[in-house]
Amino acid sequence: MSGYDNLIWIRDKEGKEYVCELDSVRKNFKDGDELSSEERCYCRNVNEIVGTERW
Repeated sequence: MSGYDNLIWIRDKEGKEYVCELDSVRKNFKDGDELSSEERCYCRNVNEIVGTERW
């Protein structure tokens, strides 16, 4: 897998959205789980890319 199909979108408890490569998070990750500090290193805060306004 590569490209968009290889991405996972995650929202944390504070409402921040992250995009991560699927292989960078643990295999048993469930939506709503907290990212570890190591996993977060491989993710990008979407709000830094597109801002905080909704389209």
